[in-house]
Amino acid sequence: MKDKISLSQLTILIVSTIASIRTLPTTAFFGSSLVFFYVLSAFLFLIPVAFISAEFSSRYPDEGGVFHWIGRAYGKKLGMLAVWLQWINTMVWYPTMLLFIGGTASYLINPALATNSVFLLTVSLLTFWGLTFLNLNGIRSSVRLNSFCGIAGTFIPLFVLLCLGIGWILASNPTEISCGWKDLIPSFGTMDGTNALITIMASFVGMELAGVHIGDVVDPKKNFPKATAYSVLALLGTFIFGSLVIALVVPNKEIHFVDGVMQTFTAFLTAFNLPYFIPWLALLIILGAVGGSVNWVLSPAKGLLQAAEEGFLPNYFVEKNKKGVAYRILVLQAIAVSLFCYALFFVSNVNDYYWFLMALSTGLYMLMYILLFLAALKLGRPEGDGVIPRGVRGILCGLGLFSCLVTMILGFQPAPGIIIESQTSYIFTIAAGFLLLLFPVWFCWKWREKKGERVSTQ
Repeated sequence: MKDKISLSQLTILIVSTIASIRTLPTTAFFGSSLVFFYVLSAFLFLIPVAFISAEFSSRYPDEGGVFHWIGRAYGKKLGMLAVWLQWINTMVWYPTMLLFIGGTASYLINPALATNSVFLLTVSLLTFWGLTFLNLNGIRSSVRLNSFCGIAGTFIPLFVLLCLGIGWILASNPTEISCGWKDLIPSFGTMDGTNALITIMASFVGMELAGVHIGDVVDPKKNFPKATAYSVLALLGTFIFGSLVIALVVPNKEIHFVDGVMQTFTAFLTAFNLPYFIPWLALLIILGAVGGSVNWVLSPAKGLLQAAEEGFLPNYFVEKNKKGVAYRILVLQAIAVSLFCYALFFVSNVNDYYWFLMALSTGLYMLMYILLFLAALKLGRPEGDGVIPRGVRGILCGLGLFSCLVTMILGFQPAPGIIIESQTSYIFTIAAGFLLLLFPVWFCWKWREKKGERVSTQ
């Protein structure tokens, strides 16, 4: 039992995986109306995903993860598609987290390095390969690091950020936004709310990731729904208040996606004559980002391993080390992430590349969630007491499907301030990225079919 994940550890694992300080600058960009979009996104997406994930985890305590859940409803081929979408999304998304870590690390040396491609690439590669080797020690080492970094590097900086924001207001310092009731409702005629929606939806993904660890959790039927409920409340509070504080201090046009959090801390601490705390906060935030990244390294790889064990990948990738970790898949994804990071040398603007990666990864992930909601509808209500109240399943799945479809479509719309050659070229680039990253699934399907043919002829 001592090697099992407790309720508190599971909650921290979920929250620190999703509640990344990294996303706060991108949502702060939309001002006081971000409150409206967070609440809307929670009802349309976060709460439906949380309920469905909790019920699947409770209903199938021996087989967690989207490969098994969607495979039960639509067969293993679509299960493979779902887990591939989850995995390849992580490969596309990870450079945004690594860019954030690099941008924050620049405040330990020289903030100007936040736009230096060589520095960002070096920090990104060292961080990801370091996390890859750490995860070779198995889930227990990862959970311990996640718990420590989640508290020290996520919750403490957020608490400090909120306290500084309150102090800023009490000291009657100028603010960049107004927070009256009228300001909380977006004016769709003057603001591109579609970009706010896709940004906030992107910040909520990952609730289902912990499902692959269900075999390592104490009493999963009881603790998964509890951890999910606690996580939803913590996430909403974290995102809304954290983003508002940044929007209060940093002018909209000056917000940097890569180092916007440190921009805010620097503004606060300089104004309060406490600049010597800046490097220490940068160090804590790096710890939090590293801790939150741990689950994004191991969980998608574990999901892909489930598909590999069913014959969708060569047996080469099924082999595990003494800790039960599919080390060859971890190395494969480290190489894939490294290639996306190397693209930094071919982009002229880090902010533009950051947004492109986020839009592409969000679209891929939304397609996976569409499969998840459809699977929940097909499998129906479990016998006995389910996590989802009677009569609510269809509503939750309907809301989830609607929000995912809308977000996928909106992903083809560039954010305000993003420099593009033309709307057509941007749409073509996103669409080409989709097709290119989905194409390997066809090879995985064919590999399994040919493997079955080889076995049947022996």
